[in-house]
Amino acid sequence: MRQAEAVIKIDREALLQTGRETLRLEREALEALEARLDEPFVEACRLLLACRGRIVVSGMGKSGIIGKKIAATLASTGSPALFLHPAEGSHGDLGMLTRDDLLLALSNSGETVELLAILPVVKRLGVPLIALTGNADSTLARRAEVHLDCAVAREACPLNLAPTASTTAALAMGDALAMALLTARGFSADDFALSHPGGALGRRLLLRVEDLMRRGEQLPRVGLHTPLHEAILEISSKGMGMTTVVDEQDRLLGIFTDGDLRRAFAEQQDLWGRSMVDFYRPHPLCIAADALAAEAMARMEAERVSVLLVVDADGRLDGVISMHDLLRAGVA
Repeated sequence: MRQAEAVIKIDREALLQTGRETLRLEREALEALEARLDEPFVEACRLLLACRGRIVVSGMGKSGIIGKKIAATLASTGSPALFLHPAEGSHGDLGMLTRDDLLLALSNSGETVELLAILPVVKRLGVPLIALTGNADSTLARRAEVHLDCAVAREACPLNLAPTASTTAALAMGDALAMALLTARGFSADDFALSHPGGALGRRLLLRVEDLMRRGEQLPRVGLHTPLHEAILEISSKGMGMTTVVDEQDRLLGIFTDGDLRRAFAEQQDLWGRSMVDFYRPHPLCIAADALAAEAMARMEAERVSVLLVVDADGRLDGVISMHDLLRAGVA
């Protein structure tokens, strides 16, 4: 057992040392990349902003994997983009490239055969080319309108073979481009939500009270002179822990909750034969139908209530939204 523990300890230290060395080398690669960021980056951003079509990202192998991530980031932050596999491009997929597009090509060596094979068509179409490579003297770099130098001193791989620091640098450069374009376009959180409707942010920024509120027969409501026992039945049948109190024109007058009922019992009031006029609370908390669902959540938490009432411009009851409705919709 002691021998096994010794082996595990030695392995643990070696693993930690290799992991830390990898992170150090990749951090240094990014620091060097930041120091080199200059006019070519600005010119690349200008070309990308001027693109009337889509940003077509391409790369082979590990560069292709990084390219797919860059295309996805661009597309989700206001810059329409797609990924084109260069090998498939030579067999028909170049048909997706139009004269209004721009090609963003990734290759650490700058000599990727599959990328170079599609360049004649790219040039014939007059499509601008931005190259991200680790070799400023490469064929791809020389043929590009703008070359972004993503060279690294060495890979983080102990053998200096597996793409590690170089792919990290390319990915970071892609993120830098996407964020620069986002800023230049004035892309907002609302814009981001439009392309992420299924995510938590989309739910917070797109869902409105009117999308979730209960309407019509779902609404608990009684009149001002409704007997107390009928109001209790309305609360029970609608399952919201309260009932609204409205006039003959359905204008909101107030609210009566199960908490109000408990307080009446605690005060040992004579409840027999009495109506809502004796118990309802006027001026309940309300919210507009077009308010964000996230705003409704924030108000409920701040006021320590579980429901908000919704009225129209004439003060008529339009709906009710509950904390349960918000949580069920994923608004948090």
